Amino acid sequence: MGALPEWARAHSPVVAHGRLRASPEDFQVEEVLGFEADGAGEHLLVKVEKRSANTLWVARELARYAGIPPRDVSFAGIKDRHAVAIQHFSLWLGKHPEPDWQALANPEFRVLSAARHGRKLRTGALQGNRFELVLRELSAPPDELEPRLRIIREQGVPNYFGPQRFGRDGANIGAAEKMFMDPRSVRDRKLRGLLLSAARSLIFNAVLSRRVAEATWNTILPGEVCMLDGSHSIFQAACVDEALRARCASGDLHPTGPLWGRGESRVSGQVQVLETGIATEYAGLAHGLGAAGLEAARRSLRLPLHDLSWQSLDGDTLKLGFSLPAGAYATSVVRELIDTHDANQGDGNADEN
Repeated sequence: MGALPEWARAHSPVVAHGRLRASPEDFQVEEVLGFEADGAGEHLLVKVEKRSANTLWVARELARYAGIPPRDVSFAGIKDRHAVAIQHFSLWLGKHPEPDWQALANPEFRVLSAARHGRKLRTGALQGNRFELVLRELSAPPDELEPRLRIIREQGVPNYFGPQRFGRDGANIGAAEKMFMDPRSVRDRKLRGLLLSAARSLIFNAVLSRRVAEATWNTILPGEVCMLDGSHSIFQAACVDEALRARCASGDLHPTGPLWGRGESRVSGQVQVLETGIATEYAGLAHGLGAAGLEAARRSLRLPLHDLSWQSLDGDTLKLGFSLPAGAYATSVVRELIDTHDANQGDGNADEN
């Protein structure tokens, strides 16, 4: 596969462009677990601040310093490499003594705190992420972007998977296609998972882009599978009445799109026709995902931003602040505001889960 498609924007064409990540400090993200360490147990919950560092590399460095195998270090999600990020790791120490973290000196990360915890930190076990971004070299004054910012805060944005998911120039999709033709060609479990996620994400984004183009990404259609806001609870809307439309308009629930896999999708009617049509366009990926044993799931089409804030720093610089749930992408928010020059866009080492 060549270059990725240009996904449809929801809030009309953007009228300005600017620069994202002129430095790592312009892209700051803090992981929100939603719980505290319980103070006892064989695991150590460690909070780390890293700058321009790969999450997997930091995990290996923590393991080396603690004198434990890398497999005994876990984390809830990969954080963007080209950023300043605060995230958590858990280390299973077993009988190993707790390291002296104050003596650890590394120019790329530092340990902010460490506390005993009774359980391993598992993938996805976080509430969300808090972002502070600085957009520079704007081609329009920041105050001209305020009407668009207010719309984004009121209506949210399409919940696209970001370009990080697909690798530079979409290379992960081509690699996934090759893997599906010869499943034995990829034996590394982490690489296999990365390619499966990329294939799923492409089909989801294509469905969402079509819904955006048809102005149905934030409305409930007959046969829709809806997701309750702030949860992963879903139900089918066989019939759509005014009460359901009002709940969607208020942000209490959202329409969903497919995370392709085997099993029933549960949608019907025009939603099923649309999703099946998109899957047919990507038949090789859809078949490969089913053959790989992934179970069908759903993801919200809409990404709310109730706490979006902004501040003009000077005539061509804008600072944004907002929180996102786990699995959502800050780049998907920014693309609804401006076109960006981002030298790190599509870097396979970057993610925002």
